[in-house]
Amino acid sequence: MTRGEPGDPRAARTRARLRAALLDECAERPLAEVGVAALVRRAGVGRATFYVHYEDLEALAVDACADVVGEAVEALHAWQGRPDPLRAPAALAEFFASLAPHAALYRALLTPGGGGPLGRVLHRDLRAYSLRERERAGAADAPLVASAVAATFAGVLADWLHGLLDAGPAEIADQVWQLLVALHTSR
Repeated sequence: MTRGEPGDPRAARTRARLRAALLDECAERPLAEVGVAALVRRAGVGRATFYVHYEDLEALAVDACADVVGEAVEALHAWQGRPDPLRAPAALAEFFASLAPHAALYRALLTPGGGGPLGRVLHRDLRAYSLRERERAGAADAPLVASAVAATFAGVLADWLHGLLDAGPAEIADQVWQLLVALHTSR
């Protein structure tokens, strides 16, 4: 197994060190002010090692924030039985509340309206999950609703992080939940 393979434990440890170093750096300064030299020094790896694993700082930042995408997808689907159309699952409100420690980094990667490198990953993963669920349910409008769900959630999340929507975590969770339930029940 070579050092760069996804299953290589050494490569996984190195990427984890780089992700942790980036999050630490971004806790002290905006992503735009983080340099590769400071990052690799903090991670305890060489500059060449950084480039073995990542094309640039943005690629590392998206990787470091990839957990937020998985958490968002899980939070949106954290309900059993028939969903309450007005109240979001507790996991969704918890998800919004959990964003505070790295909000500046998320804002750097997720532009208003849901664009940016993190927005693209969020849209892709959420659309794929929604599409699978809609197809499993036999919905004829699966691709359309999956796209609408992904775009709606990514856009609301980004606008909220950028301060364009004035609501606390629980309130924004309920609001976006109501939009998503309406999309899923539309015919």
